[in-house]
Amino acid sequence: MSLKDSLRVMVVDDMSTSRGIITQSLDEIGIKNYMVENSGEGAYKKLVQTPVHMVLSDYNMPGMDGLGLLKALRSHQVTQRVGFILVTGKPTPEMIQVGKQIGLNNIVRKPFTVATMKQAIEQVVGRL
Repeated sequence: MSLKDSLRVMVVDDMSTSRGIITQSLDEIGIKNYMVENSGEGAYKKLVQTPVHMVLSDYNMPGMDGLGLLKALRSHQVTQRVGFILVTGKPTPEMIQVGKQIGLNNIVRKPFTVATMKQAIEQVVGRL
């Protein structure tokens, strides 16, 4: 799968600044086919209707957090195989353990570089 041509990504973060940084990174990587959402609930509703290859989600959001979104996606037939990267400033061992148990593919720690984001995405794409 070519990153630049066919990868469809959903960016989920309640903070507009963070969404902007992630989408700017995607632009720099060459990924142009992405959607953005500001809540886990909103992302879930969109994703069951319009599946993507990968979700880049913040962990700490009001309502459905990043792991809640991941769990919901893994329980829905249409979205079970979606790649999922958690983007967080403070990953904890418990977060990582729970995430891996429910199908988390990778974690990117904030603040991140474009190179770090690209590497994380490429690792997940290699498993899709």
